[in-house]
Amino acid sequence: MDTLADIKELVERAKNYDAEAFGRIYDLYFDKIFNYAYYKVGNRHEAEDIAEQVFLKALEKISGFEWRGAPFSSWLFRIASNLVIDFYRAGKYEMVDIACEEHSLYDGGCGPEEFAIREHDRASLVSAIKTLTEEQQQVIILRFISGMSNEEVAKAIGKNVGAVKALQHRAISALGKTLGRE
Repeated sequence: MDTLADIKELVERAKNYDAEAFGRIYDLYFDKIFNYAYYKVGNRHEAEDIAEQVFLKALEKISGFEWRGAPFSSWLFRIASNLVIDFYRAGKYEMVDIACEEHSLYDGGCGPEEFAIREHDRASLVSAIKTLTEEQQQVIILRFISGMSNEEVAKAIGKNVGAVKALQHRAISALGKTLGRE
């Protein structure tokens, strides 16, 4: 895993138009950004588009990026969050049954039965997440899907750690009730 010093070095190099450094940033964060977008919009193709747009915007704006005590990933997730909001505001989205998504997040290492079970579970989880408040969705996706710590989530959404823990607790309780009904 890359340390904070490694990330800072990559960002500084990318700010100086080092394509290799930006490529490394892309490799480090693309899957996390894609997963975030996927769980927010429920459509693989739209999530890929949003993730790509995040990195295009990041590339355009990285020269103005300043360290303000939050992890670099928080900046990327903020861009992603804004693009998801724009996606829904545009109203051009098509509601997709996530269970019908072809090969979404396909793990080639499993057989068709296991893949079907995973997709059913994923579809149930996405549906359940969408029943949460916007803040609860943010916390659950950033914390458990993207693997951020409570501190990183707090910085990313502009709340304190206690508020993040409270949101997380209420969200998990709500998810348990929703998923328990299935």
